[in-house]
Amino acid sequence: MKWSDIRTRVMLAAWLPALMVGIGLSAAFLLGRSSDLNDAYQQRSRALARQLASASEYGIFSANVAQLHAISLGATKEPDVRSVDIFDSHGNRLIRVGAPLARYPVMGMQESSTHDETSDLDILVQPVHSSQIELDDVFEVTERTPPAAAQGLGHVVLVMSRHSLVAREHSMLMLGFFITSGGLLLGALVAYLIARGVIQPIQRVSRQVERLENGELGFRALVHADDPFSALQRGLNNMAQRLQDSQQLLEYRVDKATQDLRAQKETAEEATRTKSRFLAAASHDLRQPSHALGMFLGRLMQFPHGAEETKVLDHLHASVQAQQDLLDSLLDIAQLETHSVKISIRAFSVAELFAPLLPGLQAQADAKSLEMRIHQSPLWVLSDPALLTRMLLNLLQNALRYTEQGGILLACRAVQGRRFARIEVWDTGVGIAPRHQKDIFKEFFQVSNSERDRSKGLGLGLGIVDRTARLLGHTVGVKSVLGRGSCFSIELPLALSLNDQILPDDSSAWPMNNLQGVRVLVIEDDVLVAQALHMVLSSWGCEVAIADGAQEAITQMRSGMSPQLILSDYRLRAGENGLDTVQWIREEAQLDIPACLMSGDVESNLANVCHDAGIHFLQKPVRPAVLRNVILQLVR
Repeated sequence: MKWSDIRTRVMLAAWLPALMVGIGLSAAFLLGRSSDLNDAYQQRSRALARQLASASEYGIFSANVAQLHAISLGATKEPDVRSVDIFDSHGNRLIRVGAPLARYPVMGMQESSTHDETSDLDILVQPVHSSQIELDDVFEVTERTPPAAAQGLGHVVLVMSRHSLVAREHSMLMLGFFITSGGLLLGALVAYLIARGVIQPIQRVSRQVERLENGELGFRALVHADDPFSALQRGLNNMAQRLQDSQQLLEYRVDKATQDLRAQKETAEEATRTKSRFLAAASHDLRQPSHALGMFLGRLMQFPHGAEETKVLDHLHASVQAQQDLLDSLLDIAQLETHSVKISIRAFSVAELFAPLLPGLQAQADAKSLEMRIHQSPLWVLSDPALLTRMLLNLLQNALRYTEQGGILLACRAVQGRRFARIEVWDTGVGIAPRHQKDIFKEFFQVSNSERDRSKGLGLGLGIVDRTARLLGHTVGVKSVLGRGSCFSIELPLALSLNDQILPDDSSAWPMNNLQGVRVLVIEDDVLVAQALHMVLSSWGCEVAIADGAQEAITQMRSGMSPQLILSDYRLRAGENGLDTVQWIREEAQLDIPACLMSGDVESNLANVCHDAGIHFLQKPVRPAVLRNVILQLVR
């Protein structure tokens, strides 16, 4: 039983007063009764001693021992009397009845009483005096106190035992104990009944609250008319009903909102797919007329014109150029939003990345008399070279646009323990205030171009850089001092293994006759791609056989084709795939023929599956130099 339990507290509240009252009354009764018994014992002892002394007066005076013996013997028959001794005035014992004492008290002319702690006996000494009777009135008997000069006749020593007194006190104590215990048990029973009557309604309410807390909103407690908590139980039932109604309404609303959200999600996904299809078509259809317009305008400007016509043509050329720039930027933003940009992560050198950047921008730098320098780096990085090139072009063009004097520097260095590379574009332009450094990556945001002057750009370049960086998992940063210049940085992983490095597209690095006579089995269901591979491989001196699937490839092998290398597409006709096809060909030849799988899919685990199967993997589009390098490695 826990002392903190409400049942225990109620029982104690009802039982403790009864306990205290019972103990108090019992103690008062026992103490009072014990005092009364002791007083009665003392009075009886003194009265008996005085009666004995009065009765012994004549016997002592006449030395009648027989009479004294009879008196003493009669006294010893009284309860609690242990012995009686009678002495004369000279201290001589005249008679003794009962057990003698070891030591007698000093006897004087006054009555006295002593208690022997050792034997628990009371010793009463009562002097015996001669009685004086008035002779003039013999019928008036008056006991008078003998005068001080009167001579005593002797002493009576009465020995009383307290054993019966103690026994009566013990009996009285036991009776009081049993009465008190019975009262306490009765009080405990009453307290239990009271606690039960109080606790049961509370427990019913507690169980009801607990079930409601556990979510059983459909539970309704049975309300008793005589229950003191009936109003509370009815209130809980009403509250549970309201909660259940609210929960059902909420569930209905959640289901409806979920259905609406699902419908909106499907609508949004369909809109995204429609937008992607539109962008796929618009990317070509919109660029074509714009490109043709630029070509026609360029040809028109070659004809001789007057001053007015030349001025109009210059304005027209500027408008067309702005239109093309805006179209390119908007299409780039739209592709990044819809995640329709295909990513091809590979290892390549920073020198290969920097090489084509300077020639295309040098004319703009010379037009503003700016020095443009590139710090060459031997590092290799992991990224998509095409997307990274577009990011750097946007940063360099932005630096050229806002720099009027000084120069621009493009550099790369290793950071974070040579785990990452940081490509930096430095300029000595106008700089960016700290309050604007977070906003410059938003689309169409420009610090000082509220009039939307097209010569100051469109405000899309840095937005494209930021979106592309997030798509590639790179980090873009900026440091700038207003009036002194800025530094934009792109942080990306280093290529830590030489196995990740792919040789640059330099045809002279690999002589064609190295592949002379190599038998290559090409499995490709696209006729144009198969013809292109046949032309490239044949130009390198390879003996090429073309098959559009596994069955045709096995048929050619059974006809005498013994391939040294298998080049296969991943997705083939009739649900076949290149992985299974390569395995079937190896089983047919009973040889582990070197194989290379090419795919345009962006599945993240396809390269790992090919690695586990012992097949080299290339992501489309594949450059001829890379393909030739892989073939040389495999056939060797």
